Amino acid sequence: MLQKKICMLGSFSVGKTSLVKRFVESIFSDRYLTSVGVKIDKKVISSGGEDMTLMLWDLYGEDEYQKIRMSYLRGAHGYLLVADGTRPETLDVALSIQREAEKNFGPIPFVIAINKSDLAREWEITAEREAELTGSGRTVIRTSAKTGEGVEQLFESLTKAMIAS
Repeated sequence: MLQKKICMLGSFSVGKTSLVKRFVESIFSDRYLTSVGVKIDKKVISSGGEDMTLMLWDLYGEDEYQKIRMSYLRGAHGYLLVADGTRPETLDVALSIQREAEKNFGPIPFVIAINKSDLAREWEITAEREAELTGSGRTVIRTSAKTGEGVEQLFESLTKAMIAS
C-alpha cells in the first residue's frame, strides 16, 4: 500500500488541527488546542482504484516568535497551506511558507485552504485575492472544519496532485 506524507502548514489558529480532525474522524470541536511540535494522524483512502495511507503531519502554527522548521517537510509528498478567511494576514504567512518550502525542497504539490467559510459575515479575504491566486495556477479551496464544507475536496485535490507529480 502506498504511503504519502502530507504536512499541514500555516499560521496559528487557522484551523489546521480542526481540518485534520474533520477529515480523519468526521468531528469538530470548538475547543482551541495549540499544537506543540507535530502531531501525526493517518487515514486510508482509495484513489484511482488503489488504497493509499495518508500520513498527516499537523505542524505547530507559525507566528512572529516561531517559524516552521523546514526539516519537518523533508520527505513530504504534498502539503496544505491553511489560511483563515477572517484574517487576511494568515494568507500572506501561508504564501511565505510556500516560497520557503519551494526554496528548500523544490516544487512539491500543494493546495491552499481558506478555512472558516462558515464565518462568511466576517470574511476578509477578497474574491479578487482568491482569483489572483487561482489565476497564477494555484488551487484554492474554501473550507470549513466546523461544517465540513470543502474538506473532502481539499484532500482529494491534493491527493490527485501528488499522484500526478
